[in-house]
Amino acid sequence: MATGMGSYSNPLKKFKLVFLGEQSGTANQAPSRKNLIDNPVHTMYLEDRTVRLQLWDTAGQERFRSLIPSYIRDSSVAVVVYDITNRTSFMNTSKWVDDVRGERGNDVIIVLVGNKTDLNDKRQVTTEEGEKKAKEFKVMFIETSAKAGHNVKTLFRKIAQALPGMEGSINEPNSESTEYPLSG
Repeated sequence: MATGMGSYSNPLKKFKLVFLGEQSGTANQAPSRKNLIDNPVHTMYLEDRTVRLQLWDTAGQERFRSLIPSYIRDSSVAVVVYDITNRTSFMNTSKWVDDVRGERGNDVIIVLVGNKTDLNDKRQVTTEEGEKKAKEFKVMFIETSAKAGHNVKTLFRKIAQALPGMEGSINEPNSESTEYPLSG
């Protein structure tokens, strides 16, 4: 027999994801950022279930500044983007992570993303520095090139796998899961 909750749960889970961070030269980066989020709803197919990610991109867009706290509050995932060719954007990631923690505490998935790996020759931030900062923040880390499409699918796959409920446990953050794993 199926578990008691089986017929009640919806296999299509939808999660909101907000992009944060300061992109230098946003105007000339517009096409490559568009590649990253040309479709505001991403559908991920994972083993036995489908996840929908609704994307909100505020990175580098000053006009969203006042709305950002409400975007963060409504999101399950925050992606903090910096430009690997711009050290200042990397230093500013601390502020964004603090903002997210301030709004959501630990009830959020945060990913630190070093973007523009296609401009490796202009790199000002090493991969090791990104990994070290992510460890300090206790967040996930990946480097991407939105322009070249490098690691973008991997980023979304990582996020989808980390989403609450994806490991099959009941969504009650403060309680021990009493579900028994199904054999197989």
